[in-house]
Amino acid sequence: MIYTNSDGGARGNPGPSAIGIVVRDNDKVLEEYAEVLKKPATNNIAEYMALIKALEIAGKHTKGEITCILDSELVVRQLLGEYSVKNPYLMKLFLEVQKLQNNFEKITYKHVKRTDKNQKYADYLLNQKLDEKFGKKR
Repeated sequence: MIYTNSDGGARGNPGPSAIGIVVRDNDKVLEEYAEVLKKPATNNIAEYMALIKALEIAGKHTKGEITCILDSELVVRQLLGEYSVKNPYLMKLFLEVQKLQNNFEKITYKHVKRTDKNQKYADYLLNQKLDEKFGKKR
């Protein structure tokens, strides 16, 4: 089984933003990825962008079962149908995730706290990119 830990963050809301992703087979890291997003974004937009990239990367490693782990309760609950998606731009990203889900036999979404070790690493990757481009956060 493939696991993805994805995280998106913005400095300001909206503000400069980045994504961090770790794709792994249990504890073996298969791929990690981070990038600064081209436009300022909200935290929620960055979280969706991170998940989209995580699904694209995971698709290179499997078409089977994956578990996507996020620290965004909002995104997870929207994907599980527990919360509605009211923001039009988030709806566009939500629909992109729905489309990417078709590339896998089974997909599970799991919310974790920011203290989860793999989630902390995804957060570290995105903050490293933001620090490189905009200086250390204060």
